[in-house]
Amino acid sequence: MITLAIAWSTTIVFLTVGHEWVTHPANAAVAVACFVMILGAIMVAAFGVVRHAEHLAETVGEPFGTLILTLTVVVIEVVLIASIMLGPGGSATIGRDSLFAVMMIIVNGVLGLTILLGALRFGPQRYNMEGASIYLAMIAALSLCTLVLPSFLSSTDDGSLVPLQSIGLALLSAALYAFFLFMQTGTDRALYLQPLPEPSVDRTPPGPAEREKASAGELTARTVLLVATVLPIVLLAHDLGILVDRGIEITGAPVALGGVIIAIIVFTPEAITAVRAALADENQRALNLGLGAFVSTVGLTIPAILVIGLVTGQPVILGESPANMVLICITLVMTLITYFAPRTTAVHGAVHLMLFGVYGILLFAP
Repeated sequence: MITLAIAWSTTIVFLTVGHEWVTHPANAAVAVACFVMILGAIMVAAFGVVRHAEHLAETVGEPFGTLILTLTVVVIEVVLIASIMLGPGGSATIGRDSLFAVMMIIVNGVLGLTILLGALRFGPQRYNMEGASIYLAMIAALSLCTLVLPSFLSSTDDGSLVPLQSIGLALLSAALYAFFLFMQTGTDRALYLQPLPEPSVDRTPPGPAEREKASAGELTARTVLLVATVLPIVLLAHDLGILVDRGIEITGAPVALGGVIIAIIVFTPEAITAVRAALADENQRALNLGLGAFVSTVGLTIPAILVIGLVTGQPVILGESPANMVLICITLVMTLITYFAPRTTAVHGAVHLMLFGVYGILLFAP
């Protein structure tokens, strides 16, 4: 209730009198105060979304629980990206910058930290290699086709796509992700579960009717709360986009910083959840959260961005710079090495964190 009160009170303020403060701030202090208020409300709501999604995960089980969380996060991400794409600055690279930031933050930063902490606390950890290989196949194909391939097309010279290419890539990405979900929640479901048996708990399970009633009630309540917590983020996204554009323009900060801000807003709660899972010796859940989040981001965010660009006429540039393409390839190779080993070790995590550090250096000193 506190989360909802903070998020919705801030939303009401900026839907009424506060919007004028954002579009025509009296001075820099007012603009900064608005940014802090909106960012704080969005972060509070994002943590609330993750909390409700976690409770839903306990109700529906894996991999559906993780899937609910990642899909909810992707919805928030698309809304924030669209707010900057269609804002006053009209950023053509915000989708690319956000996707690259998510890859570096999730695959190198978050997973590197979870692997390191889990291995230091519990020793080398096992995971389901078959499921990991499917995640990696999706990540390699989608990230290379969306972030690297556009830079080598002869139809454009700026990393963008012509309409036919945009339509084709959007349809193929969405179709592949839909098939992935169909298999993940169907016949391949066991491939995303912890391979080691869970310790048995000596208790008498509730009867079928009682379990079904409790699960249905919790599912309905948490779903309503989830939607009510997501809506303030959607409603505040436009004003946040205006402030981010203005802040980058005034300070001369790297344009890619907008994508980093979106990635941090969206994935901080999920990152905390993954770290908690690693510290609880739930390596498979941390893996599902990390790799699943990035697969969902590429498989759903890119088609959404391309469709928005086609409908609104806003240019969308996906192709990365040569240095970033090299970092993408290094990340993919390292991730393959990490998850093709029988167990993850602390050194694997340290290498991923080193790559995350390289990303931070290149962001401010390209």
